[in-house]
Amino acid sequence: MKKEKFTYEKSGVNINAADNFVKFISSISSNNKGKKRFNNIGGFGSITNIPKNLKNPKIVACTDGVGTKVEIANLLNKYDTIGIDLVAMSVNDLIVQGARPLLFLDYISINKIDLNKLKSILKGIVRGCKISNCELVGGETAEMPGTYEKGKFDIAGFAVGLVDEKKILAKKNIKKDDLVLAIPSSGVHSNGYSLVRHVLKNKKINLKNNSFLKKELLKPTKIYVQEVLNLIDNNLLNGCANITGGGLADNIKRVIPDKLVADIDLSKIKTKKIFKWLKQNNIDNKEMLKTFNCGVGFCLIINPKNLNKITKFFTKEFTPYVIGKINTGKNKVKLNGKIDWS
Repeated sequence: MKKEKFTYEKSGVNINAADNFVKFISSISSNNKGKKRFNNIGGFGSITNIPKNLKNPKIVACTDGVGTKVEIANLLNKYDTIGIDLVAMSVNDLIVQGARPLLFLDYISINKIDLNKLKSILKGIVRGCKISNCELVGGETAEMPGTYEKGKFDIAGFAVGLVDEKKILAKKNIKKDDLVLAIPSSGVHSNGYSLVRHVLKNKKINLKNNSFLKKELLKPTKIYVQEVLNLIDNNLLNGCANITGGGLADNIKRVIPDKLVADIDLSKIKTKKIFKWLKQNNIDNKEMLKTFNCGVGFCLIINPKNLNKITKFFTKEFTPYVIGKINTGKNKVKLNGKIDWS
């Protein structure tokens, strides 16, 4: 009796498919380079030049994923935006400390390599890198049968940025009487999707047949890099916060120094239709504020004298507006009033 020969492919891993994907990554990465840089794709590590214009450069590194938003992408069989989300979740954190994104790497783990799906994801990653003016220098794609169910996958991103020591947005820059401004979000961004999916399941909502939710729930996270860096370059920013998981209070308090408090007037927040829809589905105010950005994707903390100088750096859709003020006090954040959900 002839014994069966075991192979890696029979176990569910297709190295040839992986190699073809690497070739695609190399081609799309090369096409999106400006000045000629190191050819990193396919190597064991990535090499990148350090800009020479920084006198005392400091490295800032971030990593994140997009959570269960990937399940919405799977359900709708649409993967061209979650790559933008992936980049946004890391680079929007980098700029909080004043860093300019330099490079990005991705990690994709999947049940079985699906070239069309992976190419679509990667095109979004490349788009996100272009928006944030950083380079996709490599990554990893892992085919993991047995760990993920059929059709399932997850993605993670890793970003590195640089900031001159004198340009770091430190807590000490924030002073009493500074203003807190909200930059609108593009939508839900990439936080709170487990609760979103719970609502969809319990309300028995067929997402494929709901044009409003189909559009809103895969709308990519707004990347705030260029606008915020312009403010930093013009010395118009004392501090900022990326509003992600934990909502307004948990994220703003991370940048407020001791003995100061950000007094936020929730009634000034201009929320969006998607959050009004969520609120109508038996989610109380506290849970909304803890789980979602509620329409505020990013916060700026500025000297009041600079208020009229910053709008030129933003499009109409994402123009910042005042929602609070820095006062003396404890607990770092105080939420007053209520969001108008009507």
